[in-house]
Amino acid sequence: MTDVTDATFSTAVIERSKSVPVVVDLWAAWCGPCRTLTPTLEKVIGETNGAVELVKVDVDANPRTAQAFGVQSIPSVFALKDGQVVESFVGALPEHAVRDWVKKFAPSASPIERLLAAGDEASLRQAHGLDPANTEVVVALGELLRVAGRLDEAEAVLEPLASVVEVKTILARIRLERSGVRLDGDIDLTLEHLLDQSVTNPSARENLLELLDALGPQDPRYVGFRRRLASRLY
Repeated sequence: MTDVTDATFSTAVIERSKSVPVVVDLWAAWCGPCRTLTPTLEKVIGETNGAVELVKVDVDANPRTAQAFGVQSIPSVFALKDGQVVESFVGALPEHAVRDWVKKFAPSASPIERLLAAGDEASLRQAHGLDPANTEVVVALGELLRVAGRLDEAEAVLEPLASVVEVKTILARIRLERSGVRLDGDIDLTLEHLLDQSVTNPSARENLLELLDALGPQDPRYVGFRRRLASRLY
């Protein structure tokens, strides 16, 4: 949630609402119902995972904005899309009413997005059935199965997208797990040992690259050791 002023309103609300619906909570520090409503708005709008954004405007400190909305009582709440007010209400509504209100203008999640958000195996299997080439679905389902120790099932899900970096990382972890190597300890010494042997030992080089793939590009060692290996080889 962002605090917006008269000076920032045009950019933070009007312009921003052209990309995503923006809910404006007009409040004041002395207003008891405002203190009740704001946490509810934060919770409900937070559940949209960024599909709707919330801003606050202190009407005492920002009278121009309050006047522009014609505010006569607070809390007053307005939803804007494409620079225009599309919904509004006054007073501290209960959570279920706020949730119903937000549904009126919140973008609808796709079936796959809803299944991904659920995150359980049954939901991910259903999402995979809808779109087996969806990288996010394949990664989520493959990792869930790998963590559960169901490596063959995970591999079957992942292999069709084996060239995708995120998928490649999980597949490398599966191969290492099958060989008894774990990534949850300190493997820096192993990496250094393999690097030292890589120039003269192709097998050590392959094992080093496998370990780096299993760590994934987000791990700083992934780039660091690859650069050191390249400098030794070339």
